[in-house]
Amino acid sequence: MIAFAGNSLLCRVALKQTGIDAASFTFIRIVSGAAALWFIAKMRKVAWRKAGNWPSALALFAYAAAFSFAYVSLSAGTGALLLFGAVQATMILWGLRRGERLRVRQVAGLALALTGLVALLFPGLSAPSLSGSILMLGAGMAWGIYSVRGKAASDPIAATTGNFLRSVPLAAVLSIALLPWAHIDRAGVGYAVLSGAIASGLGYAIWYTALSDSMPVRLGSASAATVQLSVPVLAATGGILLLGEPITVRYLVTSIAVLGGIALVVIEKNHSGKANNTISSATR
Repeated sequence: MIAFAGNSLLCRVALKQTGIDAASFTFIRIVSGAAALWFIAKMRKVAWRKAGNWPSALALFAYAAAFSFAYVSLSAGTGALLLFGAVQATMILWGLRRGERLRVRQVAGLALALTGLVALLFPGLSAPSLSGSILMLGAGMAWGIYSVRGKAASDPIAATTGNFLRSVPLAAVLSIALLPWAHIDRAGVGYAVLSGAIASGLGYAIWYTALSDSMPVRLGSASAATVQLSVPVLAATGGILLLGEPITVRYLVTSIAVLGGIALVVIEKNHSGKANNTISSATR
């Protein structure tokens, strides 16, 4: 989640404060992520060529492209609410369809975390543009799909590498199609490389590892969706630590609400899993 928060900050700074266009930023971001992951896979001798798949790569590309273009016209607060609202809906509905069920405490935790998120971002909200809103909702749905598909990955590093490398030609087609409107500068390229190689490539590999069904403690789709609500809180914390932004009572109260709600969802999930394991052991 720290990587996701850093990625959000890098994307917003690049698209708001430098001259780079959204298509070029997306292309450089994906290429940088693919290069970093390819290097890691090569060093670890991971067989990435047969890992990953085109549907996941398409979801990854759709998220990255829609995210970049949406932030051209959306404020940070509005974009975050639309993004994470779509991610929540996609992943929770997927989990329910697969038979996951939320307990009362988990529902209360989810409601608390969502309320805290709205309270944290509300002062920065503005009336969103229709095109930007549609793009950000699409980005959230694509990221939700990419996340739930990662649960089946037996080797998360290989799968992430394969997905990123497959996304490169998709990003190249978009960049070429919008070449007449392309504009890059040194600062924008730098932010895109950092976003792709570190915050995206490494961050997504860690995320796929956390989601994998092969982990000792499985993270359900609903729990994984709720955990991502911590990203705006972490981004705000980064602004305080790195940019000297003031600590406010609203930040403290809403952060406690968001993180407390996430704890209720995840702790209840893990407690249920341990209880089930205990019952299974007792019946053997």
